[in-house]
Amino acid sequence: MPGTYSQILLHIVFSTKHREPWITPDIAERLYPYMGGIVRVEKGVLYDIGGVEDHIHMYMRWRPDESVSDLMRTVKARSSKWVHDTFPKLGAFAWQEGYSVFSVSKSQEEAVKKYIAGQAEHHKKEDFKSELLRMLRLHEIELDEKRVFD
Repeated sequence: MPGTYSQILLHIVFSTKHREPWITPDIAERLYPYMGGIVRVEKGVLYDIGGVEDHIHMYMRWRPDESVSDLMRTVKARSSKWVHDTFPKLGAFAWQEGYSVFSVSKSQEEAVKKYIAGQAEHHKKEDFKSELLRMLRLHEIELDEKRVFD
């Protein structure tokens, strides 16, 4: 076989530290494209990104020769530095330590994009903690609820 072929589609969710509401619409308007640029530089493809003030959802294709954890370390570090440099008044801005990642079937791509696009409306009815716990259970991920939000 002459090459490696893959379609690794991921839905990644992570929040600001302590779920602080740092990501206002004017910050998101600039932050999301910047994060997309980080993913591109790392040779991934960001198909969609969205969220609300305290967390972000990313839908992307990732490469088989690099770990998701290395990508997330890079995305968080570079975007956090960018926020500090671009918005000096946000010196306390930080991302949470971890993240959640879910595999996505190509057949579910439109549903994931629609879900991400509807975050503002969705969070009028459900907070981030409830959303994340629901997603973890839906994907049958074993967890200790007491430790999910440490």
